[in-house]
Amino acid sequence: MKHLALLAFIFVGLSAYSQHEFQVWTELGTSGKLVKRTKWSVDINSRFGNNGLETFFPQFGVEYKVKKWFRPSIDYRFILDKDDYGNMISGHRINFNANVEESVDRFEIDGRLRYQYAFNRLGNSTDFDPDLDQAFRLKGSVKYDINNSLFTPLFSAELFYAPEYGPDRGFSKIRIAMGTSLELDGPHKFSAKYQLDKRFEYGRDLRHVISLSYGYKL
Repeated sequence: MKHLALLAFIFVGLSAYSQHEFQVWTELGTSGKLVKRTKWSVDINSRFGNNGLETFFPQFGVEYKVKKWFRPSIDYRFILDKDDYGNMISGHRINFNANVEESVDRFEIDGRLRYQYAFNRLGNSTDFDPDLDQAFRLKGSVKYDINNSLFTPLFSAELFYAPEYGPDRGFSKIRIAMGTSLELDGPHKFSAKYQLDKRFEYGRDLRHVISLSYGYKL
């Protein structure tokens, strides 16, 4: 909790003099059991900004349950991303994830270390994008299960590190989010978050995001 609070404090300081942009992110997904201890997932993600659809990517993932608290996973994305000229550029990305979780009373505490590797970004510029290019990402999140409530509040913070820039300039972005998930009957799940993204380079915009997610478990 102290580390999440520290990231939020850093974020506020970096955001004080930023310009602002606004986006809406949507995710539709389904998941199921592959074999014992292994599950699969498929998601369709769309990101909308001032110029309509700006990023679109389907994603396929596989997760393996090593222990109750440790579940490594791997994801593949095919990405279409709009450049500064309005053209959609294509690329591929693979995520390698180390996921940990622990429950304390009514709190659920999750952590994720991700290494993402992008390749064949056709038509991309030389501008580094921590959402799309090679990066390490460290994320922590906390959920609280309210007794007899439909809502489960959540808070998360994530730090992006670009290894190509080295230890001095490698930390490239911070992301914080707060919202809620809904405890729906049956195989349905839904969540809504308000998210803030800030890249560390001078002059970068502060991005406000409304993120909506729906999933169906087979």
